[in-house]
Amino acid sequence: MKIRPAIIGAVFVASYVVLCSGPACAEDEGSDVLKEIRGSPEYQYNAGRAYLLGEGRPQDDAKAAELFRKAAEKGLPIAQYALGSLYHSGIGVPQSDSEATEWWRRAAEQQDADAQFNLGGAYFFGMGVPQDYTKAVEWYRKAAEQGNADGQFGLGALYGSGQGVPQDHAKAVEWYRKAAEQGNAPAQNNLALSYERGEGVPQNYAAAMKWYRKAAEQGLAEAQTGLGGMYLNGEGVPQDYVQAYAWFNVSASQGDPMGKSGRQVVSESMAPSQLEEAQKLSREYFEKYVVPFREGE
Repeated sequence: MKIRPAIIGAVFVASYVVLCSGPACAEDEGSDVLKEIRGSPEYQYNAGRAYLLGEGRPQDDAKAAELFRKAAEKGLPIAQYALGSLYHSGIGVPQSDSEATEWWRRAAEQQDADAQFNLGGAYFFGMGVPQDYTKAVEWYRKAAEQGNADGQFGLGALYGSGQGVPQDHAKAVEWYRKAAEQGNAPAQNNLALSYERGEGVPQNYAAAMKWYRKAAEQGLAEAQTGLGGMYLNGEGVPQDYVQAYAWFNVSASQGDPMGKSGRQVVSESMAPSQLEEAQKLSREYFEKYVVPFREGE
């Protein structure tokens, strides 16, 4: 679940309520100003976020959902998005895809780009709404045109597959690139694959290596497999079985079946000393390029 930032204009309010204690604060409890502040949707969202994360108050998912709902019902888009995400994950409320999509829709209609992306995903997967690729394209595009990297990747993927729009690899690459340049790892992987295959762009193994590496170093298993394949075949780089095995092994450790297959293939051409070196390197890569991203989930 993506946790959005606090609303800056209301941070001082949340900080006051969280940190203030003692007789002076007790005297303020009944003040009209404080009642008005606590009734504002911005405060309610920030307080809900604090309960969700356990920042300055005890962690309490149900309380977070209650406060998000109060703010959402007052029309605050970021709270509507947050409440939808709680329903999607079943955090603090019973899991409900239909409730999730309803709250995302309310936020999406107020131009919340994250909600637009999530609503596009709901239509793509048929989650809480009937599956509809055309509507998925519509909402992904709205998010993408606001600069949302996930929306740009989603729209590119639909152009690549021809779902909801006529297949157009050049347009797929255009949207992948926009998202990839923002650091979106799946888009970087798909852009690399486009360069490797020459789909939508001239075939360019060096460019494929560049984008596979960016995604692989963000912990994306598919890109780690792709990078291993480039080293195995000597495409865009000199052939290097040690590097190939290391990246395949890292991918395989994340459960990628193609990584496991690649590891088996390259190991058959390696001397024991090369295998030892590759296994050591793969442990280093795992600690550097997988563990930090798992800890951030």
